[in-house]
Amino acid sequence: MDDEPLVTRMRPFGETVFAEMSRLAAETGAVNLGQGFPDTDGPPALLEAAARHIREGVNQYPPGPGRPELRSAVAADRKRRYGIDLDPDAEVYVTVGATGGIASSVLGLVEAGDEVVVFEPMYDSYAAVIALAGGVRRPVTLRPGADGRFTFDSGELRAAVGPRTRMIIVNTPHNPTGTVFTRDELAAVAEVCRDNDLIALTDEVYEQLVFDGAEHHPLATLPGMAERTLAVFSIGKTFSVTAWKTGWVTGPEPLVRAARTVNQFLTFTANGALQLAAADALHDEGAWVRRQREALQAKRDRLCAGLRSAGLEVLRPQGTYFVITDIRGLGYSDGIELARALPRTAGVAAVPAQVLYDTPEEGRHLVRFAFCKRDEVLDTAVERLVAAFGG
Repeated sequence: MDDEPLVTRMRPFGETVFAEMSRLAAETGAVNLGQGFPDTDGPPALLEAAARHIREGVNQYPPGPGRPELRSAVAADRKRRYGIDLDPDAEVYVTVGATGGIASSVLGLVEAGDEVVVFEPMYDSYAAVIALAGGVRRPVTLRPGADGRFTFDSGELRAAVGPRTRMIIVNTPHNPTGTVFTRDELAAVAEVCRDNDLIALTDEVYEQLVFDGAEHHPLATLPGMAERTLAVFSIGKTFSVTAWKTGWVTGPEPLVRAARTVNQFLTFTANGALQLAAADALHDEGAWVRRQREALQAKRDRLCAGLRSAGLEVLRPQGTYFVITDIRGLGYSDGIELARALPRTAGVAAVPAQVLYDTPEEGRHLVRFAFCKRDEVLDTAVERLVAAFGG
């Protein structure tokens, strides 16, 4: 047997950086600002509904496409907030988290040799699942402007598209930069998709976690995009239940069918009790989400101020759980070196941004911190960083 039995296309992918940094945090007792999970629970009614449904016997396979209650709730939510009309039976499909939705969508729509345009830095599952599909990544780099907000060059986007391009993946609000794409930026994406007959796969898991009056615009609402956009969502980030791994894809029936065809042989279906609880939350927990958004904005501001006091340059995010920092003010130029040292030297864990790039030099000097933590946890992390670096 080959000394390395793993298939060739997956050999570049080992332990994820998120798992590595969380492991280092556990080993050293560091404050974990690396992996993006909250340390507080979601709405009490949501948790109680899940427990009630389990006790009432919702413990066997739900329908493969997902519980009709959740699919109907998703369709109603999209209609209410964005005016998007969806058939819950044909245009909404429940997956095991957004990661499962992304995987089944790419595997169902990308042939070997097809090219996929991605904005970098990118959530790490994109690169892995494109490789699994035998696809080829074509990165377009997001760079900070004078105001610190990350954006892209529309000329570079057009140049990334070629005759083999099949899909573009659009993540907004964007992990890890925190950028919320403007309507003008999305219009540039839409134009490229229409001109080149591309499928758009949109990762919108942070859609409700935007700050300072920023507004999330679904790409599917732009002219000519509803019929070519497959959108992915999850309850985990919005309602602080990341372990639930309950998500969904929405879009035109042919695209949803492609994801469904693959997913039925991956996970088949997702937890039915959690789906029922999620359906209730979409109907009833809008006020809780608003309070959560306000709390996260305050946490963002708290951590950003603290990171500046420790000597880091902060690139202030418009949404998500994360803030990107430029580490060169600390005397470092390599994010991996700093991130691997921080748990032991400062008692804090973070994620080096360069591992989320296909062109790592673009992000070598950047490190990501998560602010979705209790205030006292953020304060402890800042105190440790200031003590370590003399800010």
